[in-house]
Amino acid sequence: MDIRAYADTDHDLVVRIAIEVFGPFFEDSLRSVVGQQIFENQHRDWRGDYHRDLATIHDPEKQKYAVVAEDHGVLAGFTAWTVDTDRRSGEVQYVAVRPTYRRSHLATELCEHAFASMRATGVEVVTIGTGGDRFHAPARQLYDSLGMTPFPNVIYYKAL
Repeated sequence: MDIRAYADTDHDLVVRIAIEVFGPFFEDSLRSVVGQQIFENQHRDWRGDYHRDLATIHDPEKQKYAVVAEDHGVLAGFTAWTVDTDRRSGEVQYVAVRPTYRRSHLATELCEHAFASMRATGVEVVTIGTGGDRFHAPARQLYDSLGMTPFPNVIYYKAL
């Protein structure tokens, strides 16, 4: 497995991976919990959001970094993070591994790569957010295995 810096030419494949990985969360988990009205209001264009958001994940001049994992020319996953040099902190924004590469420790490798890169720039503390639902259970297990400390956070929705 080769982990390398994100290139602009990776955009479409990275978006495809994000949609493949996170689609079940939006379509099966979130929609069923918050209901159709809230889902449509908040996330109706979640695929388009990924197209737009992932276009700007790697911009080192703005302290935004991303790497992709390639397996013999096949994009297997990616991670992206930001750095706040003044606060010596970083935030992992995305960790996505295609289903066929899960249970291979690739997500761990991607996180450790991001941590090492952050550490090299003086980062002392890193955060990663995830959900408390069943879909995100593997992510919570991963972050626990990396020695991270969880802090509960709850978001409430109400259709008006």
